[in-house]
Amino acid sequence: MAPQRFHEQFDHIQRSMPGTALAMGPDDTGHFLYERGVVLARDGEEARVVEDTVRAHFTETAGLVPDQVRREGPQTNRTGVTRIRIGDPAEGDDTVPHALRALREAEGRHGRRLVSRNHVVHIAVNACPGDEPVPVARTRRANPAVAEDRYGEESAEGRGSPVEVLVIDTGLVHDHAAYPPLAHTTGDVQPAETDADGVLRQYVGHGTFIAGILAAVAPRTEVTVRNTLSDAGAILESEFGARLFEAVDDGGWPDIISLSAGTTTEGITDGLIGLDAFMAELREQRTLLVAAAGNNSSHAPFWPAAYTGVPAYRDSVLSVGALSADGTCEACFSNHGPWVQVFAPGERLTSALTGFDRPVPYVYQHSTYEACRFDYDYACTCQFPRHTGALSESRENTGAKPHQVMFDGLAQWSGTSFATPVVAGLVAAHMTAYGERDPRAARDALLAAATGSAEVRGARVPVLRPPTWRPAAVVDPAVPV
Repeated sequence: MAPQRFHEQFDHIQRSMPGTALAMGPDDTGHFLYERGVVLARDGEEARVVEDTVRAHFTETAGLVPDQVRREGPQTNRTGVTRIRIGDPAEGDDTVPHALRALREAEGRHGRRLVSRNHVVHIAVNACPGDEPVPVARTRRANPAVAEDRYGEESAEGRGSPVEVLVIDTGLVHDHAAYPPLAHTTGDVQPAETDADGVLRQYVGHGTFIAGILAAVAPRTEVTVRNTLSDAGAILESEFGARLFEAVDDGGWPDIISLSAGTTTEGITDGLIGLDAFMAELREQRTLLVAAAGNNSSHAPFWPAAYTGVPAYRDSVLSVGALSADGTCEACFSNHGPWVQVFAPGERLTSALTGFDRPVPYVYQHSTYEACRFDYDYACTCQFPRHTGALSESRENTGAKPHQVMFDGLAQWSGTSFATPVVAGLVAAHMTAYGERDPRAARDALLAAATGSAEVRGARVPVLRPPTWRPAAVVDPAVPV
């Protein structure tokens, strides 16, 4: 993990949520972010147990008055989750860890987890220490390049309607349709792409970049992008489940959901209470959730990708890790472990970003490192291309100015965020090629037919590489493109 990078991102996310007090946990080690002074419980009897237990504990031990433990928001909702406020986080220490400890005995009596923190769910190059985009000349081709119709007319019969992929991310940039592969992509437009000085805001273009990868790997696919994570690519768990329901209600359950966001939690077997209802409904649909494994270079489960390790949801979710730029091993930043089902190219991919109608300036927020922050020995994205970021603490010692570049359409970017649409696209392409209408069956067939593998931390894991993907070189943003 990179503590400096995590603290930089914590400050960035906190500024995007001015009315919400955030904290790092556990013990300031940077594993996840959560809302101070709030816990989550399931509606009904469990919420009452949590409220009563916490109120009794804090009245006796912390001197809180009873109305300082209170439910917030509607008592029942589709997500089945209740927010419970514990005191005022502005008045002192965070009360959430104490509340969790107070509830352990009650959880033991009920035989299940009753309460959790209200985690911050974030895109997988956000609170995770992934890199930032690098400009690429329009004359260079995308990587993966746009696939031709490799299957011919003989496979057209029985295809039926196009495969539908829903991208849950930041919205589309205003000029995305100027990139031919995205001319027919639909969805939400990203609000406020630039700041008051006309500089591109951080993570704008993330959803567009993902849509571009999907359009390259599976050109016949119908891609819709939802602007669910527009605020610094982050959202509270208590709100995320409702936003997911809104996304599928808007156009119906798609064949595939591509989700490049998540969070770790305090327990290695704990999912997200805020997603309980959504995951239960997903399980009953035919939709396949393809989810990023995260960029912490850790084996700690990153949810919702880690639902692949929960038997009840394993069939509903496909978790994706990232390969290095040469495709021979895992990328230094990629999470790993038995819950990561497949790896795909995810370092230095090239896709659409923004600036098609006019160049847009961007100022780097984070600095590169002298050595890989995860102790890998290849030319990874931790080190190259070199740049100095505006948020970096290291600037205080050197006085260096943050590095500015201009985007003119295409970019190179790294993260499990982008390995995810590679795999989602391959599943969609398989469905199109063979007239398969069940995305979960297509997933199974694709993995069964996979001939590639890589060694990741001593284990052999399946690898999927699009036919049009090529090993990538470093692009230097200091060199005009």
